[in-house]
Amino acid sequence: MLPDLLSLRAASEIVYRTMKPTPQYRWPLLVEAVGAEVWVKHENHTPVGAFKVRGGLVYFRELAARQPRGGHVVSATRGNHGQSIGFSAGRYGIKATIFVPHGNSREKNAAMQALGVELIEHGEDFQAAREEAARYAEREGFHFMPSFHADLVRGVASYWFEFFEAVPNLDVIYVPIGLGSGICAAVAVREALGLRTRIVGVTSAHAPAYALSFKAGKCIEAPVSTQLADGMACRTPDADAVAIISKHVDEVITVSDAEIAAAMRLLFTATHNVAEGAGAAALAGALQQRASLKGRRAGLVVSGGNVDADVFASVLRDANV
Repeated sequence: MLPDLLSLRAASEIVYRTMKPTPQYRWPLLVEAVGAEVWVKHENHTPVGAFKVRGGLVYFRELAARQPRGGHVVSATRGNHGQSIGFSAGRYGIKATIFVPHGNSREKNAAMQALGVELIEHGEDFQAAREEAARYAEREGFHFMPSFHADLVRGVASYWFEFFEAVPNLDVIYVPIGLGSGICAAVAVREALGLRTRIVGVTSAHAPAYALSFKAGKCIEAPVSTQLADGMACRTPDADAVAIISKHVDEVITVSDAEIAAAMRLLFTATHNVAEGAGAAALAGALQQRASLKGRRAGLVVSGGNVDADVFASVLRDANV
């Protein structure tokens, strides 16, 4: 069930107690490259460099209202969700333990630790880390925080209000899919405002679980092999997210690591913004479909800019990445 307009607006007010709206710009070189009126929402400009912080602020506000001050939260992440937790939990005196897979982004790990979380490495992918985090939380009697939750969606929805209100009459928006909070928030705001904007979800071709689930209308697991889009490296979809996406999203497409790398380079040369792999996926999707975008107004989100320096340098240096 989608949150109503009143609930979404209330969540936005929680977000704005801590951060300001992020900008959206029409970059001429991107307009030229896509061949359409392209607007970019810069969620790489939040206090943690990614959209996830909005959901964390709302989740912890609601959690603090339900329990006495303090407590201990456990979760799993590839990085941006964990930074959101670290940023938000300390405001309510809540401790946080975050599980990440082995080989996770060094710089995202360092950012989470700088925000005060305890970091534990486990497993070879996000799903393994998430399952261990749930076991750990149950064993220790701590609160397990999922990566997809109604409160997270409500918080993330604040950026879609900003985008739809700043750029009216968007014909289509492209939204990267990790665990689903970003695209479900887009759905919630579109429905609450009664808009007709087409929503296109973008997944990694090397982590196609949500694309397969959308096609099947049910949760489908799929192996993960992406080397660049860690924020989209989902093996097991969330059932609630799949239900919303299957009912309300117009299309889900896949983009390769090569297409994402090309979009990262283009974002840097055209806007001088740094995008991580998942953060460039929306542009990669628009470039893939540019033949159908002529004469239309398209919205893209740069959902995050947290990419390790050596990875980004490699992408900029090697056009074959």
